[in-house]
Parts: sequence; C-alpha cells; structure tokens
Amino acid sequence: MVGGAGGGAEGVALHLVKLCVGAATVQDLLDWHAENRGRWPAGRTIHVTRMWPKRADELLAGGSLYWVFKGLILARQAIVALDPQRGSDGIARCAIVLDARVIRTAPAARQPFQGWRYLVPAEAPPDLPEARAGETALPPSLAAALADIGLR
Repeated sequence: MVGGAGGGAEGVALHLVKLCVGAATVQDLLDWHAENRGRWPAGRTIHVTRMWPKRADELLAGGSLYWVFKGLILARQAIVALDPQRGSDGIARCAIVLDARVIRTAPAARQPFQGWRYLVPAEAPPDLPEARAGETALPPSLAAALADIGLR
C-alpha cells in the first residue's frame, strides 16, 4: 500500500478529476456507496482504475478525487492510499482508496474526457459549507450555466 490514513508524501497536494460513470447525481454516488459498503474496509471506498498515477506522491500529500456528474464537478473524496490490485483478467490496476465521506463542492463545469485527469488545487472548486451540503442540487443545465458565467 502506498500512503495510509493520516499519512502521505511531503509536498504539494494534487487532485484527480474523474467522470462518475453511471451516476447522474451526488445522491446516486451515495446510494452506490451504501450498496457496496460491505466490500470495502470500514470508513473507506475503493475505486479501481486501469492506470497508476505517475504523480502518486503529490496525490497522497492531501489530494482528493473530484467527481464529475453530467459535465459538472459536484463532489470530492479525500485520497487515502493507492493500492496495487490485479483484476480477474490478470491485468495490474490501481485501487484508489478514498475516505468514505463525500464532500459536496460548488459546481464547476468540465468538458467530457476519458479516464482521469490531474487537477491543480488552484483550479479545484471550493467545498460547499456544511449547512448547504444537504440542499437539493440545481438542475444540471442551470448549474452548468451558472458555472460558465462564474457564479456558483
């Protein structure tokens, strides 16, 4: 295992951004977590990806995985560790170990892409205040329009 709870490399944090495939809303992601919680270590979520991040040390220095829903970043999860994992097909993969807590963020528009991309902290959307985390999300088209003009 690379990294660990409370650990990580020294240096500047870097984030990942990834499409939340199969989920249209943050609630869909939360529901998927609830359905799969028994498969993961307590308090953690595992997301397996094909490629191993070349900038792992920076990700483990306090980085998060930012989730994109219908063209908008709306949530993030702290990256706890990166574990090697071999698929049933024998191919080596990277298990991104995430904190189970999903933190909602201000909407930020994102163009479609495949896989994941690095996200520098200066470009990451801010977290929503705890008081707003339970609010019903704006319709994606309205949230995207507001994000496009710089309103969150």
